[in-house]
Amino acid sequence: MVAWALEHVSAAGFDEVIVVLGAVDLSKVLGTVVIVNNPEWASGQAHSLHVGIAAAEQRGHEVVVVGLGDQPFVPPSAWSAVANASSPIAVASFAGQRTPPVRLARGVWPLLPTGGDVGARELMLARPDLVIEIACDGDPLDIDTVEDLARWS
Repeated sequence: MVAWALEHVSAAGFDEVIVVLGAVDLSKVLGTVVIVNNPEWASGQAHSLHVGIAAAEQRGHEVVVVGLGDQPFVPPSAWSAVANASSPIAVASFAGQRTPPVRLARGVWPLLPTGGDVGARELMLARPDLVIEIACDGDPLDIDTVEDLARWS
């Protein structure tokens, strides 16, 4: 599933793809991506987000587009559309539902939550003036459980 999601990300034409790994070591199936380990993955999504952003900052990037490896039906066109937005924060919208991928410009990185199981959603709620919603084709299905997987298959 993660390999499928990464196939779509790769097809979007990014300069580089950084993958933050936590509970499961998927490095053998990820292909040509930059792998960053988050040994504190259990502390929540915010920590993984900061680990990824720190890696992007260290590598000289000005923008990150954050997505989830368990959303295999987000097509390359959605990744590209979000990445090419001009707003500091751009979020994909699938049939009116906001979900990753999310574009975050360097200027908003310090505003992101530093703890808990939250990502950019908290910042988008606090600062709607920084956010643009990008209508995208595709399916944002998030496969988190065996039940989700059964519904998909």
